[in-house]
Amino acid sequence: MKITTPNSAAFAGLLESLREQANTLEAPGAWPKAQLLACAEHGVLEWFIPREHGGQGWSDADIVRGYLQLSSACLTTTFIITQLTGACRRLCAAENAEPRQRWISALLEGRQFATVGISHLTTSRRYLAQPVLRAEQTSNGFRLDGYSPWVTGAVKADMVVVGATLDDGRQVLVAAPTDLPGVSSGEPAHLLGVDASLTGPMQFDSAEIPAALVLGGPAENVMQQGVGAMSGGLQTSTLAVGLSTAAISFLARESEQRSQLAPAAAALADECDALRADLIATAEDPNACTTEDLRRRANSLALRSSQASLAAAKGAGYIVGHPAGRWCREALFFLVWSCPQPVLSANLCELAGITD
Repeated sequence: MKITTPNSAAFAGLLESLREQANTLEAPGAWPKAQLLACAEHGVLEWFIPREHGGQGWSDADIVRGYLQLSSACLTTTFIITQLTGACRRLCAAENAEPRQRWISALLEGRQFATVGISHLTTSRRYLAQPVLRAEQTSNGFRLDGYSPWVTGAVKADMVVVGATLDDGRQVLVAAPTDLPGVSSGEPAHLLGVDASLTGPMQFDSAEIPAALVLGGPAENVMQQGVGAMSGGLQTSTLAVGLSTAAISFLARESEQRSQLAPAAAALADECDALRADLIATAEDPNACTTEDLRRRANSLALRSSQASLAAAKGAGYIVGHPAGRWCREALFFLVWSCPQPVLSANLCELAGITD
């Protein structure tokens, strides 16, 4: 049964399954293959895609509502879905229809997996003298050389939507099949949290990308064209609040047996409810709150609520396999994943006890 609204009765079974399997993703080399397939079968991947391309075309507010529930059950699976749907949205936004016709049905049905390699388009320009992934225009398309350093599920992908920079500073966005000559994935990084996302580098050694697989550009700031994955915006804050919801729910259950936990559980729950409401309001009206303020609050809540759950769990929570320990490590992820400098500075001030 497909989930067609955030209030769908089909949601409960999927969430329970994701929740039960979340700890299995702590094993080295784990990958949520079954979870991703279950999400595809429940129509989750269709939420983000316009109806004319085979999706359900959910509103931004309903996507926030859906992501809040998914991330409260399994952050790793939800994070991977953000990267997969980011690739799908780029396929659908491109004027070039060939990549969409080639991949979109298989991706939405869970028969194939795609991801994105785009973070370096800003970080390489900001910190490095030369872009880490370079593009050279050829008579047939583009030749890519270099690497994309942070690609989620690179070793599992059939295709990656990747950006590269030309010598003149313009950028190009392409859909690169991973079985193309010159395309290879490196060993995934070992992460403190969401390790089963198998995030790692993807290498391009004179990889020839035909013009038929170009999604955007060459242009300056190619990621501002069309619709992408909303990285660093509401999506990231939403997943942090989903994680907080799981930790606070655990704390609330523990408070039923230990009344001394009740004040903290209630205060965190109230804060989470207010932040959840602001996320949905901003999805409906971008002027309701700034994305930086939401991200700052979401990061703070994820850190504090996960540590509160660990404190409530006591020694049991400090043993590998308990969800409280996993939530604490996953909360750290939000300090580094697409975290704007003003948000990081605000979070550091809070950690240092510096107040305005």
